[in-house]
Amino acid sequence: MKKIIYLVLFILFLITAYFIITSEFPKSAGRLPFFAILFALDFYLWFSIKKKILKLNSILKYVLICLYWTPFVLVVFLILFIAFYPLTEWNRSLQTYLFGVIFIVYVSKLIPVIFLLFSDIIRLFRIIFRFFSKPKEKSDLLKSKKISRSKFLQYVGFIGGGIAFSSLLTGMLKWVYDFKIIKKVIKLPDLPPAFDNFRIVQFSDLHLGSWTSKKRLIEAVEMINDLNPDVVFFTGDLVNYTTEEAFRFKQILKEIKAPYGIYAVLGNHDYGDYMNWKSADAKKENMEQLYNFYKDMDWKLLRNENYILELKGDKIGIIGVENWGAYLRFQKHGNIKQAIKGVENIPIKLLLSHDPSYWEKEISKSYKDIDITFSGHTHGFQFGIEIPGIKWSPAQYLYKQWAGLYSKNNNSQYLYVNRGLGSIGYPGRIGILPEITLFVLEK
Repeated sequence: MKKIIYLVLFILFLITAYFIITSEFPKSAGRLPFFAILFALDFYLWFSIKKKILKLNSILKYVLICLYWTPFVLVVFLILFIAFYPLTEWNRSLQTYLFGVIFIVYVSKLIPVIFLLFSDIIRLFRIIFRFFSKPKEKSDLLKSKKISRSKFLQYVGFIGGGIAFSSLLTGMLKWVYDFKIIKKVIKLPDLPPAFDNFRIVQFSDLHLGSWTSKKRLIEAVEMINDLNPDVVFFTGDLVNYTTEEAFRFKQILKEIKAPYGIYAVLGNHDYGDYMNWKSADAKKENMEQLYNFYKDMDWKLLRNENYILELKGDKIGIIGVENWGAYLRFQKHGNIKQAIKGVENIPIKLLLSHDPSYWEKEISKSYKDIDITFSGHTHGFQFGIEIPGIKWSPAQYLYKQWAGLYSKNNNSQYLYVNRGLGSIGYPGRIGILPEITLFVLEK
């Protein structure tokens, strides 16, 4: 009877959560089935270990019960709280760390769940095997029902969960601000002499709504300036939800210096599509605030347009497109046909495109005269392995080009996917560090 009550309450919680979350963040509705499975696995893990916990002495027992269920209780209260107090009005640090801790706990719980599921499947096969091999011996069948989970699998699962918890916590508190400078020298046969050894610094995906420290952003800006860039490229996702997230960082970002300009494009998060607005005018005002933000900083925001940079009579074209993503949930505002007008005869063309899938689907096939495309968006999944000989991340199952330098058409056309400087979702990084990239163009 209790399990039925729990099930009914769980279903009611999911229905309530669906209506509250979709009312605030319409783009998040598709993730609810994943969270439903995650919470169901949470209950599965509890019913797998509760007998051992309940056998402990009273103080330790209640401490462990509270620790286990606190994240779920927080999720319930947070969802209900969002209905009355919009997430965008929360304290940024509280929001980032609170959601980060909840994320870390649930991911850490998944590790023992996987091993317990595997153990239960083995147990089930043993019962089936004994049932069919000795159907007449009831005593054996009864014994099979008492087969316990493999102690080895249990230990591996919980040790793995502990390692995941400590790694994810370190990734949130330390590695998320462990900025890494990557240098790439790209040789272009048609590069005009005046642009030989031209220095470009790219950074991407700031997601300022997730930053808890101005000091860390100051550090990143100083690192960018220390590279002595001729130009700086920012390839989108300035914010998470609203332009307001960027206001407190304006003076810091204004300190980025480049003698020939700072150029930027919009990312999928910059359009305000990840939350519901009170009116169309409110959303429009948010975009106007964003355009003015770039104007106030004297960054050249390229919206399906270009800028011709001239040095000593030589020219290169800097092209910027609005966001275009291959997946259905991303905007398709990018218009390279419009953006390239006026630079068709410029010998070197550099393109800023937030989503790298635009290069794969359009640029590398129909615009082979674009020499280098600078993208971001993937974050390298903020998780992976990058050591000599091994480069892996879950991002590679979503994007063919997910981090680093790629080329096509006999190495005459390049794409660089920046791993991003900020974070979203999980406010941390493991293995895939936040990146600032220096490019040196050589003839």
